[in-house]
Amino acid sequence: MSAALASALALAACGPKALELPADPIDRAATCGVVAAANARSQVAELKAPLPFEAQTKIVHYTMIAASNGGTFDPKIAGTVSERMAALQEGITEGKWQDLIPACAEAYPVAEKTDVTLPSDSFEAGLGCDSTIDFLSDAMRANEADYADQYGEMAGLQREFDRSLAPGLNARAGSRLEEQRDLRNKAVAEFTGLGSPAALLQQCEARFGD
Repeated sequence: MSAALASALALAACGPKALELPADPIDRAATCGVVAAANARSQVAELKAPLPFEAQTKIVHYTMIAASNGGTFDPKIAGTVSERMAALQEGITEGKWQDLIPACAEAYPVAEKTDVTLPSDSFEAGLGCDSTIDFLSDAMRANEADYADQYGEMAGLQREFDRSLAPGLNARAGSRLEEQRDLRNKAVAEFTGLGSPAALLQQCEARFGD
């Protein structure tokens, strides 16, 4: 074998490696979050420019999906998925992450769903909007300056919900914070399954905004 051929084969062997979705549900969601981030970043011309709001919320959506498997939202699981995204990022982006785009779409069809319909009941819709906004606001806090307009809209909705939801919360869960938190976590799980958080927020703003 010539030295040139050996060198060419060595370079080919060092190319991006093939990737598969992990079987573990936490790592699977984290992997798809990294893939979504890499895909969104590849479509932004300016390297240091913030991702579009829709793309950023889609990344967060994978943490919400994994945390809502039991019918109620578990913030600790969402945090674990976020941590795994950071840990897995380098290994995924150095591989053939593009090949995982269709696999993630198949594994998590709700992450691709942009046709969102809120519950007809005003209290249920308001509680789901408010509880989802609470989580998204906290999850994206480090990027708040990049999405000032969206944060302004969310803050306006939260002020409205602070006033309007209290009677319904007290009627359904009493004044105990733990029971109210459980009700909110169930609402987040339900709304996570409705589709894209960005599309969801648009519906919340259209229905409850000023």
